[in-house]
Amino acid sequence: MPQKLSDAVVVLTGASSGIGRAAARMFADRGATVVLAARRTEALEEVATECRNAGANALVVQTDVRDEDQVRHLCRTATEQFGRIDVWVNNAGVALFGRFEEVPRDVYDNVIKTNLFGYIHGARAVLPVFREQGHGVLINNASMVAYVGQPYTSAYVASKHAIRGLGESLRMELMDARDIHVSTVLPATIDTPLFHHAANYTGRAAKGMEPIYPAELCAATIVQMAERPMREAFVGNSGRMLAKFHAVAPGLTERLMSRMVDRNHLRDTPAPPSAGNILDPMPEWTGVSGNWRHEPSDARARGIGIGLLGVGAVALAYAGWRIARPAPPEPRWKRAVPVHFRPARHRHAWF
Repeated sequence: MPQKLSDAVVVLTGASSGIGRAAARMFADRGATVVLAARRTEALEEVATECRNAGANALVVQTDVRDEDQVRHLCRTATEQFGRIDVWVNNAGVALFGRFEEVPRDVYDNVIKTNLFGYIHGARAVLPVFREQGHGVLINNASMVAYVGQPYTSAYVASKHAIRGLGESLRMELMDARDIHVSTVLPATIDTPLFHHAANYTGRAAKGMEPIYPAELCAATIVQMAERPMREAFVGNSGRMLAKFHAVAPGLTERLMSRMVDRNHLRDTPAPPSAGNILDPMPEWTGVSGNWRHEPSDARARGIGIGLLGVGAVALAYAGWRIARPAPPEPRWKRAVPVHFRPARHRHAWF
């Protein structure tokens, strides 16, 4: 049933900036009580003030989602303070740029701990609460790279693939609880401080990869999922189209994605090695936007993107023709040979 947000209790991790901060404001505008979690207490207090100014109750709980005890404390604090939790948004995330074999092991591991185990800790804490009260919505903010990978961000991509798989498994396990829902958000590149906070060992400065969508668009999708849960939702047409292209022509999509990241996600300006905010939080960039939408466009990257769309359209048309065309008649020799004696049919990858 649709969730009335005017009297809902919503817990958000990663609420100190970006999508989490935008979602907190939107939930507050709808009258929800918000419980705000992140590592940066000062930034959380700023968000809480904004939510209270909108007329909502707001509670700040400093939380490092890598620590399961802290996440359980967050869940316990919310239930003790407000009696229940109606919506839990797993949103805390970090990013790492660098070749797989060249990035420090501890930095790589902590991307997985934050992005994946942070979500696991949230789900393990709140699902028993949902079971006991008989309802609840768990929203996992993943990424379009849960469908389509990209180079130099293997830890981030692996964690997002796993988050999508986690959501599928939890939905299956919760089929006996019709009022408990698990939804996965799949944003394309969003204008947030994520890339300012990212660890980087490529030697080149990182930037948001075009096309870039406003954080409020993703936040609005999260709020919509809280009201009317759905399995998955892409944010931004580029992610939806890339997923379709990858399903039809995976090899070609991988080659073009590799070029897009090299030319559109990394600048030609040098950057020193940095662990970003992965091991410890950074005081800078606490706002919703990372100002990436105001960056000058790269004509080469834009050309590759247009090429990807064009090739994808051709690939989809070809796939449709293959599906729609009538099957050829079975050769006579096959009709005479028992099925278990027929040679195996091998499919060749065209792309």
